[in-house]
Amino acid sequence: MKYSKKVIEHFTRPHNQGAIEQADGIGTVGNPKCGDIMRIYLKINQNSKGQEVIEDIKFETLGCGAAISTSSMMTDLAKGKTLEEALKITNEKVAEELGGLPTLKMHCSNLAADALKKAIEDYQLKNKK
Repeated sequence: MKYSKKVIEHFTRPHNQGAIEQADGIGTVGNPKCGDIMRIYLKINQNSKGQEVIEDIKFETLGCGAAISTSSMMTDLAKGKTLEEALKITNEKVAEELGGLPTLKMHCSNLAADALKKAIEDYQLKNKK
């Protein structure tokens, strides 16, 4: 399988890796076929317009290089975005930003946007008024 330079960069030097203590939202997804598991942690604050913004985001991923790379790229795409903007991030957009993924890895390893959505849903459930 051939990976783009960006995939290799994000695998060898992942961005935003780790956990957030007392995270505002946590989302976990996995793929039973290949065993990839992703957990996303969010810290949310309001901006001057009163919009909820992802101030910090971290990930823990157990999986192949593509899974780690997509997690890393997704955190870069989501950090600083409003929740509304972050919900528009798709798995396809993550793969595109990485310069593409091999077909075999697209569905198996690219769960990053799904994990982000779960973390946002968790935050929203915890903060229902």
